[in-house]
Amino acid sequence: MLKTIMLRKKLNETMKKLEQARNKEAELKTREAELEAAIEEAGTEEEQEAVNQAVEEYEQEKAANSDELKNLEKEVSETEAEIAKLEEKQRQSDAEKDAEKNKRGVTTMTTRKKFFGMTAQERDAFIAREDVHAFLERVRTLGTQNRAITGAELTIPTVVLELLRENIEEYSKLYKHVNVRPVPGKARQNIMGTIPEAVWTEMCATLNELSLSFNDTEVDGYKVGGYFVIYNSILNDSDINLAQEIITALGQAIGRALDKAILYGTGTKMPLGIVTRLTQTKKPDGYPDTARTWENLSTINVTTIPASSTGVKLFQSIIKASGAAKGKYSKGIKFWAMNETTKTTLVAEALSFNAAGAIATGMGDVMPIVGGAIETLDFIPDNVIIGGYGDLYLLAEREGTTISQSEHVRFIEDQTVFKGIARYDGQPVIAEGFVAIGISGTTPAATMAFAEDVANKTDSGTGGE
Repeated sequence: MLKTIMLRKKLNETMKKLEQARNKEAELKTREAELEAAIEEAGTEEEQEAVNQAVEEYEQEKAANSDELKNLEKEVSETEAEIAKLEEKQRQSDAEKDAEKNKRGVTTMTTRKKFFGMTAQERDAFIAREDVHAFLERVRTLGTQNRAITGAELTIPTVVLELLRENIEEYSKLYKHVNVRPVPGKARQNIMGTIPEAVWTEMCATLNELSLSFNDTEVDGYKVGGYFVIYNSILNDSDINLAQEIITALGQAIGRALDKAILYGTGTKMPLGIVTRLTQTKKPDGYPDTARTWENLSTINVTTIPASSTGVKLFQSIIKASGAAKGKYSKGIKFWAMNETTKTTLVAEALSFNAAGAIATGMGDVMPIVGGAIETLDFIPDNVIIGGYGDLYLLAEREGTTISQSEHVRFIEDQTVFKGIARYDGQPVIAEGFVAIGISGTTPAATMAFAEDVANKTDSGTGGE
């Protein structure tokens, strides 16, 4: 039943959020111990102020996470109950249909599990089924420029060993942190201005008029994607499920491009990135009159911490720099993006004054002392940290990642084309909700190289003003 499939998808998404909330709860307990140690370490008035700010943010995150845990647990329980009810109804219906078909000598077989959710034993049994085997043979014999896949013949060894591939857990690491909104066309995000303060006056006096403003930001949709071409003979002879590996690679390629755009996108034929916006020193041409007042954040939300700051001083500086990210429009959950080298540096520095906390947060991919999930992305330069309140970045999803293959495009060459596309636009709606921090004397750069749009004879650009 389609409704059951939709509910299971909803349940899986909710379970992922619930797991993140539970991990967050464990992280908060670790941070509480870290903050207790930081309170004891703080000596000067400046250090105490930095710790007080961190404690206030911690309390807000703890309360928000507690509420989210309760809501998610309730949602999981209700969804599971609804699925169970629908599946029981479906089983009864299937039993009646099977009984009727068996009377006519027809054997039935139904499949309800998704391939990627099976164990190895279940998958082997699934593939061994005659109808599934016939389908896979059909995929292998489909007919699709092979310049994008080199060394494919190496997947046909005389001794079968496991395939070594890049360890990318998800298609996009930042997708789950930002505010994703599916839209069919152009979309407008309305933004309410700062709530004014009411005015005290005499009991019988005339009330003062309060002012409240509204702004908006508009997003469209741009395509990201590509394709692979491979000879059918290699598809047929490979000892691994090469079609599946190519499909996975396409999804990961799109996810990598999306993550890069969220952080460094130029805003031209792609989303506007966080760093690109923060490093702007003047209002861009064509900035909409209905949008929020443009502010130069390059000296406030972009920070360079000198190389002389290490250990406790380094994290005090990071706490102060992260405080530039304003979360009054946010639900209060931050994320931090950096490469593996930078993450290792932070954990090592934290070990110098809080070994237990550094180990716990480092193993859990949590920012030491400051808190918030760490996402490692190798295209970010060394010693650069980008982060803030992810829900203040609007990612308009016109079309999620779609993978397809063609038996017609390269039919005469006996090749199969695997294509992946997605359509997105986005921008930091509340730009002051984010920061870019450079440690060890590094200043976060405004630009980032993107893959060249060779097929259309244009350059997709580099980040910048």
